[in-house]
Amino acid sequence: MLKLGIIINPYAGIGGSVALKGSDGIATRSLALARGAPLRAAERMARALASLVADAEPAALKLVGFAGAMGGDTARALGLPFESVGAPLAALSDDADTQRAAQLIVAAGVDVIVFAGGDGTARNIADAIGLTVPVVGVPAGVKIHSGVYANTPEAAGQILRRLAQQQWAPLVEREVRDIDEQAFRAGFVRAKHYSELLVPEEPQWLQEVKNAGAVVDELMQLEVAASVIEKLDENTLYLVGPGSTTQVLLEQLGLTGTLLGVDLLRAGELINRDVSADDIRHVMGEHDGPASIIVTAIGGQGHIFGRGNQQLAADIIRRVGREGIMVIATTEKLQALNGRALQLDTNDPQLDRQLAGFFPVITGYQQQLLYPVGTVSGNEITF
Repeated sequence: MLKLGIIINPYAGIGGSVALKGSDGIATRSLALARGAPLRAAERMARALASLVADAEPAALKLVGFAGAMGGDTARALGLPFESVGAPLAALSDDADTQRAAQLIVAAGVDVIVFAGGDGTARNIADAIGLTVPVVGVPAGVKIHSGVYANTPEAAGQILRRLAQQQWAPLVEREVRDIDEQAFRAGFVRAKHYSELLVPEEPQWLQEVKNAGAVVDELMQLEVAASVIEKLDENTLYLVGPGSTTQVLLEQLGLTGTLLGVDLLRAGELINRDVSADDIRHVMGEHDGPASIIVTAIGGQGHIFGRGNQQLAADIIRRVGREGIMVIATTEKLQALNGRALQLDTNDPQLDRQLAGFFPVITGYQQQLLYPVGTVSGNEITF
């Protein structure tokens, strides 16, 4: 039997689509809920566990965790055997609940813990249990710098599937990183290495640590910006994603954008800064012409959707269409991926599959290269 601990931070990622850039703290969570932000962590955990539902014999698997939204509801909805070791104490579960759940789950003698959250959740679990039990992270947060997460929920499911099938996996210590959310909202990334967690080493499924401190080739960023500016159309609405490369683009247009948010550009002017998903939907609804998305890849990880730009929701990406997505990245950033594909995690597996393939990436002035963009489909990586 695989005895699997389950921890869900129900509010992980709640600030992403409403442009709050995080979910830490009761005040932020309450504001996100007031703005109508969707809860998505439980749904992403369900996607990770789906392969176990299809494969496992009932007697071969047991889930252990807190009752309710932190694990029990999801396990029972999937029809998986579940053992409760407690329940959250807070009405809106908080860091203390995550830590207590981790400690009680370890005390119950689990083989591995699967958890859904962001960097704050990973940090809470590391503080609570250290390296005592291996973990698999299901990415559900806004900021996910840590190397303990799978690329997508389905990728996490493939790691668990191998364990459930009694296939061995080497265990490695991977970094838990977190950032200062207050500084993040002000446009500064201050990522810090806090500790490690023990993770089954499955390189094709695990994401890399976000490389926030990489040396930036500023000249190449300027060349990328010059190439994009030549392509801009006066009648097109551009949704400009976060990142230093897109920021340089706006600066070359004489505009002050949002380094870590999504800005709306039309006819050479910023018509809205740091927008939410609903803001984008509203503007697109009033815009008569075409729309395009300009995104860059996250350094070290390679994600173009699903990390720090959840404002670009799946329905918005669908409306723009594959042909309307413009990917920009310096060759230095692509070389740092060591041949790995760019990644998709739009929170819509069908859309991820539709987008997967080869994208032209603008890497310099009038320079492009065809680069693979992949996602997890079933038990394979699709390109």
